[in-house]
Amino acid sequence: MKSTGDDTADANNARSRKREQRGWVWYDVANSVFPTSVITVFLSLYLTSIATNAAKADTALNGANPCADDNAFANCDVTILGLQFPSGSLWGYLLSIATVVQVIVLPVMGAIADRTQNKKKMLGFFAFTGSAATIALAAVEGTNWKLGVVLFIIANICYGSSVVVYYAFLPEIALPDERDAVSSRGWAFGYLGGGVALAIQLGITLGADFLGITSSDAARIAFVISGVWWAAFTIIPLRALTEHQRPHGGEQGASVISAGFKELGTTLRQAKAFPLTLAFLGTYLIYTDGIATVANVSAQYGSVELKFEQQTLITVILIVQFVAFVGGVLHGFVAKRIGAKKTILGSLIVWIVVITAAFFVQAGDETSFYLVAAGIGIVLGGTNALSRSLFSQMVPPGREAQYFSLYEVGERSTSWLGPLVFAGVGQATGSLRPAILALIIFFVAGFILLIFVPVRRAIKAVGNEEPALV
Repeated sequence: MKSTGDDTADANNARSRKREQRGWVWYDVANSVFPTSVITVFLSLYLTSIATNAAKADTALNGANPCADDNAFANCDVTILGLQFPSGSLWGYLLSIATVVQVIVLPVMGAIADRTQNKKKMLGFFAFTGSAATIALAAVEGTNWKLGVVLFIIANICYGSSVVVYYAFLPEIALPDERDAVSSRGWAFGYLGGGVALAIQLGITLGADFLGITSSDAARIAFVISGVWWAAFTIIPLRALTEHQRPHGGEQGASVISAGFKELGTTLRQAKAFPLTLAFLGTYLIYTDGIATVANVSAQYGSVELKFEQQTLITVILIVQFVAFVGGVLHGFVAKRIGAKKTILGSLIVWIVVITAAFFVQAGDETSFYLVAAGIGIVLGGTNALSRSLFSQMVPPGREAQYFSLYEVGERSTSWLGPLVFAGVGQATGSLRPAILALIIFFVAGFILLIFVPVRRAIKAVGNEEPALV
């Protein structure tokens, strides 16, 4: 029988965990503004326009064929490190390069987070550095697109590193039975937070004439708002979270990095014993690359190919942001009735239909574009949410952290391919319309491969209890 002292200690521990959990979810609110406002909406369009301005200046200076005002591919070439390409392809290539850099950096950051006792300081460092780089994007104007490239890569590294550290707190602040609820709240807060920030930025963009500013000024203000938002809301989790001492922690210097790579190597070697789990992971990495690419290039497609103004594009992203929350709930509801695998398969079919519809949207047809946006929102969050849940069923008991580390590294290791396909097809054809259609291959391949993944056998192979529906 428990003593009163034990009961009091349990109650105090529960209150402490709840406090940290409430603070922890706010970092989703803080960081969501970067992928939503900066990557998906403002920077893709703004940096393309700055690069196009530079290309126009170069053609005028060199007496070459003039860069077309309405086509970022027609004689609008820019050069960096000896490489020449159309300004319209810059964003796709930049996403690919920034992702490859993350793949190199994030395992090291994850190792340091696991091996030291300074995760809270690391979270603050990466969040505040990333927010500062985001604010500095406001200084990118005229033709200095290369400064934007450098600042984005810095901010993107900090964003990815902060998320790795952020996730590392979850096992420390939540018991196994609490983690699903805590993680889900963070996911929900993230979508809503990103939507609210974007709504504020949309208000400034729509009111640009009233405020006496240009659309470029509105974009630079959006960068400042995004950086300040990121930094301000980071203060909440930093105040709530505490450092949790671990027996193996406290390592410093080079030993942290070497230990991290050794741990990753051990995980990879042990994972070969569960080929069905790896088969699902490989399938997921294919279709999630398509999902991320569609989200990241949708604004550029709407601007360059469909000729929509920035206000329309931000409205579309807002639709996606808020509908995605509803879509995630809907996916969970359906999965309870037919299983996660069948729900994901259905979701991939919807992705194929939506992308096909986007290909046929005519320039200036806002209604059709809004409907496509709603379709993306329905499947955006739910597909990945159910994939993570299903993968967790196939992870050997007691090795969850190792396998989800592999999950995160794998996702970043392959997510360069979609932007590369999009940019390459756009450059080869001179249009983003076939480029967006080319992304269907990721969903078709994912759908076919997932059909042949024996999920129930995979769960049984790792020793987990089989759920009623999969």
